[in-house]
Amino acid sequence: MATRVLIVEDHPMFAEAVNSVLERAIRGIEILHAASLEQAKDLLIDNSDFDLALLDLWLPDTQGFEGLIELRHSYPKMPIVVLSAFASAGVVEKALVCGASGFISKATAREDLVSAVASALQGHVVVPKDMSAGGQAGEKTQLRQLTKRVQSLSRAQLRVLEMLCQGLLNKQIAHELAVGETTVKAHVSEVLRKLNVSSRTQAVLEVSKLDFGALLALRWSAGEAAATAAQRTV
Repeated sequence: MATRVLIVEDHPMFAEAVNSVLERAIRGIEILHAASLEQAKDLLIDNSDFDLALLDLWLPDTQGFEGLIELRHSYPKMPIVVLSAFASAGVVEKALVCGASGFISKATAREDLVSAVASALQGHVVVPKDMSAGGQAGEKTQLRQLTKRVQSLSRAQLRVLEMLCQGLLNKQIAHELAVGETTVKAHVSEVLRKLNVSSRTQAVLEVSKLDFGALLALRWSAGEAAATAAQRTV
């Protein structure tokens, strides 16, 4: 049975190069190409049994981690490896937080690309070689800890934090959420406590280290899925 890989990449020359390298190196591989997220979704509707998807973060119809989150939510069992030119430790970490099965830099040498794809097909998480360097280990640990703290917030607290990041005052947040200012103050206090900071400004600065929009999207989609499941059991 052929190994099926979906490349989601809007630069045709790069997509063709990756296609050519993988076809020569991996026996029995079948590769399909989508130049946008919509094209990828159309292909997946008809052919959902892909063994791996290689996904660019920047496409004509999506930017950043939105496409990754959407595909991960719709196809939770399909391994998705991000293939991007933006390969800083922070970007790699955010991709993994958003559900990627790995990350390959577009600057990766051909033999390393083949090795990474082969490893991903075997179910391993792949990251750039320099991600294992000791100098970046501390940053990765801090981002994981911060992510866990943000994920510990309730939905109401996340909503308040989102509005803090938008620069809204307690009175404005209360109006938006249709609650009293006392309730908002209580939420703000809990947000500061859980994030281990002492001020609203520090909270916003901490969250700026993450792709907060991506985390929110994951949380909201998870909440919707749970609500749907609960309704089905009624």
